[in-house]
Order: sequence, then structure tokens, then C-alpha cells
Amino acid sequence: MKRRSREMPGGGPRPAGARRRRGSAEERTSAFTSVDALLGRVHLGDNLDLMRRLPDGCCQLVYADPPFASGRARVGRDANGATMRFSDGFPGGTPGWITFLKPRLIEMRRLLSPDGSLYLHLDPRVAAYARVELDRIFGEENFLNEIVWCYRTGSRPGRHFPRKHDTILLYAQQRGKQVFNVVRDGEYRTQGLRRDGNGRPFKRTRRGPLYFHADGPALTDVWDVPFLSTVSAERTGYPTQKPLRLLELMIRTSTNRGAVVADFFCGSGTTLAAAQRLGRRWIGCDVCEAAVAVARRRLALGSEPDPPGPNDPPVGLGDRTAPMSQGAWAGDGL
Repeated sequence: MKRRSREMPGGGPRPAGARRRRGSAEERTSAFTSVDALLGRVHLGDNLDLMRRLPDGCCQLVYADPPFASGRARVGRDANGATMRFSDGFPGGTPGWITFLKPRLIEMRRLLSPDGSLYLHLDPRVAAYARVELDRIFGEENFLNEIVWCYRTGSRPGRHFPRKHDTILLYAQQRGKQVFNVVRDGEYRTQGLRRDGNGRPFKRTRRGPLYFHADGPALTDVWDVPFLSTVSAERTGYPTQKPLRLLELMIRTSTNRGAVVADFFCGSGTTLAAAQRLGRRWIGCDVCEAAVAVARRRLALGSEPDPPGPNDPPVGLGDRTAPMSQGAWAGDGL
């Protein structure tokens, strides 16, 4: 019987000799690469192959912003002004998208440490399908939140409300063990409240005055983070680039300094840039050559990490100058 080649999204067949899942635990263990050898690099190729090279429990946070299977065409420009074109279509529509995503979600869970978390970034149209798969893979008990990222962009009214949010599904490797740092973001609404002699607003309660936390309210599951404007200094030209602040909120919440953060659909490298800025180690991958070029350039121009706090462990950010993995693949990393 003739063996069928495995097709990648966008039409690229899996090359002969590419790594596949092995049968026994001993065989799989012998195939693992030390995670330290792969940190601080943006890898070009199939993320499933890369993930299968990594050992169990090596990441404290995995963020995934996969294609949404929307069928939309995306256009952007790189640093040299050249046009980048991407298609967000999938063979087989949503069922084909689920078939593509499922083995990657399985690997992402394997890579999470016992205190690790997965953030899966989607649009509302496909989020329900992904949550069903995640409940099967992680267990319903490990679902933590459906985060709503709301933003404001221009739109034309049609025969339904314009969509102004994305959905981010948050799962723990083991609920109750996950790192969860309370992040305070935004400002309290203090109009009309009384103020004490030092000008601090407070509410009157039966137990006495109730003061507000000096650093602002604790983050909830609704994140009001502005979309990147066309003139934002963060802009790389990559068409689906996410705001740095959005990723920093996730990383600050679910990791501690020195932890490993992974993004296997890294696009323009926002997750990696945020991790680097916050003193976390990182590993990135994308199947799209243009995306990898943008991410590598962005990280090469990156800033030093924020200074550590008194209780932070020493940090190594990995080798950012060593050669990076190469490969020839068709598809996109939207």
C-alpha cells in the first residue's frame, strides 16, 4: 500500500525522516533534547516536531496564538517595506483546524511543569470547539478562566454587532498548583468618594473606612488592553501582532522570574520580547519564514530585562547569537 505524505497547513508535506512520536517511553526519552540547548532561539519549522524534541515539564507557561481558520487574507510590511501576505484558511474548515490543533495541545500539556499554565488565544468563533478539546486533554477540573481581551478599533456596522474582543482560554497543568501572582492593573473609580487627610479615597463601611490598594485593582478576566494603532512604536509590520502589554499580563501572572516561557506560534515574537523584558527564559517557533525573520530581528534589537527584585533568582536568557534551526515549510503562523 502506498504511504501517504502528511500535509501541513498551506500544502507543505512533512519531509522524509521528520521525527514522529515513538512507541515506548524509553525511545521517547532518548529522543529528547536538553531544553537549555534550545532556549533563547526562534526556530523555523513545524512546531509539533520541535515540541516532541523537548522533555516533559520544561515550561512554566505556554502561550499559543494559532491560526483562527477564518479564511481571511492578512497583509503587512516588513522592516524593509516588503509586503507580507498570509492566508488564515485551513483545508477542511473548522474540523480540519481541530485536527491540526489537537496533537499540538497534547504536546503543550506534556511540556507544562506541575505549576504551569496554558493560554490559548482564539477568536469567539472557534473558542467553543477548542474548549471541548482542552477539557478532554487537560480535564475539565483544570480549566481556570475564559479571559476576554476587549479592544477598540474602527469598524462598519452591519447586520450584527461588530466584534471587539478575543477569547483567551486559561488552563492549569494541575489546578491548585499553578503559579498565580495577583497582578494589579488599571485604576479605581473613585469619583464622589470621601478622602482622608492625606487625600486617599475611601468607602464608609460598618467596620470602618475601606481603602483602595495603592497599586490599583486586581486584574479580572476582562482585559481592556488597547489594540496596537497603525502608528504605535511597537509595530513591526506583522499583520496579526499583539500588544506587548497583553503578553506581559499573562507572563507576570503565571510565571516567576527565571521561568521558561514558550510560544510555538510566535509570529512577530511579542511573547518572546515580553518574556525577555521580564527576565524570563524563552523558546519560540513559527512555520512562516517571514514571521521568524521579523521575530529574530525584533529580539536582536531588544532591551535588557527589568532589574530583579530582592527575592528573584538569577536569570539566564539563553544564547541569542548561536545559529537557529532552519527548515523549509509552507504555511503561515497567524
